[in-house]
Parts: sequence; structure tokens; C-alpha cells
Amino acid sequence: MKFPAFLFSLFVSRLADQMLLFLVPLVVFQVTQSVAWSGYAFAAETFPRFLSFPVCGALCDRVSPLKLLRASQIFRALVCLLGVLGSEALGGIGWLVGLSAVCGVLTTQGVMAREVMLPQMTANGHRFDRVLAHAQTAEQTGMVLGPLVAAALFALWPWQAVVGAAAALFLLADAATAYWRHGNPVQLSEPHAEPGHFLRPIQTALLHVLRLPGLMRLTVVTAGVNLVIGVTLASSAALVTGLYQRSANYYAGLQMLGAVATVVVLLAIARGAFALRKMGVVSFLLIFGGGVLTAISPSHWGYALGFLLVTGFDKMFSIYIRVHRQKIIPAKDYGKTTGVIVLLNNLSQPVAGLLVGALAGTAQTGWVILALCLLMAALGIGAAISHRASAAAADASSATSP
Repeated sequence: MKFPAFLFSLFVSRLADQMLLFLVPLVVFQVTQSVAWSGYAFAAETFPRFLSFPVCGALCDRVSPLKLLRASQIFRALVCLLGVLGSEALGGIGWLVGLSAVCGVLTTQGVMAREVMLPQMTANGHRFDRVLAHAQTAEQTGMVLGPLVAAALFALWPWQAVVGAAAALFLLADAATAYWRHGNPVQLSEPHAEPGHFLRPIQTALLHVLRLPGLMRLTVVTAGVNLVIGVTLASSAALVTGLYQRSANYYAGLQMLGAVATVVVLLAIARGAFALRKMGVVSFLLIFGGGVLTAISPSHWGYALGFLLVTGFDKMFSIYIRVHRQKIIPAKDYGKTTGVIVLLNNLSQPVAGLLVGALAGTAQTGWVILALCLLMAALGIGAAISHRASAAAADASSATSP
């Protein structure tokens, strides 16, 4: 079904997106020489991505996700070109921050459109977990290469030219999507718009989270895992270069190893036959163990091992959660419900970063990490107990029914 073309479009789109994410704080810092302004610029481009998930998810249940995917790629290319033209005509780096913020919202729309489309690609006998593994491998590869490509191009060209290259990549991603769809036997179902005002889909999604069996439990556990992932990402630079006195090159190499570990795990899932429950338990325990290592390790070697465990098995846990979610959520409400859940799940990552900033200096960060690891474990144990209680109640109900 020309699935490699779809994966190529995902890879190229993510590559271009990561180029923009890398470029904004770097250019702002070079111009302003202010770490604070660089951080503000990063927040300005990432918060729109984060906050638009519920709306973009709801839109996927009203409009064809394929149309939304292609529109997101074409409009990202157009926004990049308009931003470059605006900068050339009027000057200033605000154009770069602005175009990246708009592209961030369009990226979220593309991500949600693919999320709705992926379960429908299992119709030809493809296992959903393997489809997810291949898709996340393509996405992760783009995320790894994006900063490297952007840095190499930025060393040769001004930022306007690098943004132009990103625009070309967005158009290439759309061409690959069109090629994948041409003559593709997969039947993508057309969404049916929910009647009522536009906030009704979000209300429906929240009710699903509260009422569908197991969905709240999955959401809470994922939020707990994201606490550990968030605190790891928020504190890694300070711990590696501060507490352990390693160089910036060492830190960059550690990040690269984390990305490689993720790709290796995803390829193993794509080519192997892992039981879904085992994937969830193993990834949860390894992320917890990795978080504890980063909190208590007296040496950079132990910290590096913990960091690789957390980052390497993040995507395995993500596949476990997404496969379970797909089994619970009704197909007609998949987009809106997933959008709300992604927002709820990811709230814990910036919360973890705020806790690191508010409660810890470099020497005390380990205690914050350890506390969040213990909270993750408590949420996981609570979810397991809740699941067993629900299963026991269901068995008792079926046994007493006539």
C-alpha cells in the first residue's frame, strides 16, 4: 500500500519541523545575547503547539484527516515563505518566531490527522503496534537529524535560507503524501461532524475520559510517566554540565545516544512479536528505574545509563498506551478524544520543569527527580489496583447475572 511513501512524508515533515524548533532559540540568542529572550522565544513557538491539541483533534472528527494533513504541510511551506519575505522587507527576528509559532499549530494539526489515520491503516492485516513502531521510527529519525541539518545549513546560510529549505521539505512531504494516496487501497472513513457548537466535541472527549472503562486510568499513568520524562529533559543539561562537570559535547553525544536507543527499541518492536501487556510493564519499570538512576547516581556513567533508559523506552510505553487507547475510544470520536488526552498527558512535562526551576538548585535536583519517580510509581500501582478491582467487579457481576 505504498506505506514507505507515507513514512517518508512523516520523516521529511518532522525533519523540517525540528529544523524550525532548533533555529528559533539559537537565532534569538545570537541576536539578543540573552538566554531569557531565547527561552521566551522557545515558549512562544511551543505553547501554541501544546494548547491547540484539543481543537485540532476535534477538527479531525469534522473534516477529512487526509485533507487536514495535506493542508498542514502546504500551509507550513507557505507560512515559511511569507515569514522570510516579511523579514526581508521589514527586518527583525520577530518574523522567525511568528512563523514558527504558526507552523507549530499546523504541525499539531498534521500530527492529529496522522493519529486518526494510522488505525485505519491496519485494515490490510497490519498490526497496529507495528504500524505505530514504523511511524515513530520515521518520526524519531527526523527529530534526530533535524537539528543536525539545521546547524549545518545555518553555518553556511542565513536563517532566512534555512527556513526556505524547511519550506521545500514541507512541500516534499506533501508530494510524498500525494504519492502514497494515489491508488492506495486503504479506505479512509469520512468523519461525521457532531451537531452543536464547536466546544461540544471537547465536552464529549472529556466525558469519554471520565466514563469509558480504563481511559482515565491510562491517562493518569501516562501523566505520571511524563513527569519523569519531563524532569529528565528539564534537568539533564544542568546535571550533566554542572553536577557531573561534563562538556557540552558530552551532553550532545548523550542526547544522540538517547535518540539512537529510541530508534533501536522501535525497530525491535516493528520487527518482533512483543505482547502488548509485557511492553507496557517493561517500559514502565525501565523508565522508573532510569529515573531513579538519574536521581541517585554518584557518577556520570550511572546518570548516562539512567538517561538512556528513560529516553530509550519512552516510545515503547507510548505505543502501549496508544494501542490500548485505540481499543477503548469509539472511532467516530477518536480525534477529539485523543487531542484532549494528549493535552492532559503532556501537562505534566512543563509542570516537572517548573518544579525543577522552583524547588531545586543543581545539587538538590536529584531529590526532586526521586520524588517524581516515586509519584510515578504510586500512580502506576494505583492504576494496577484499580484495574484488578474493576476486573473482579466485572467477573462478579457476570457470575451473578441470570
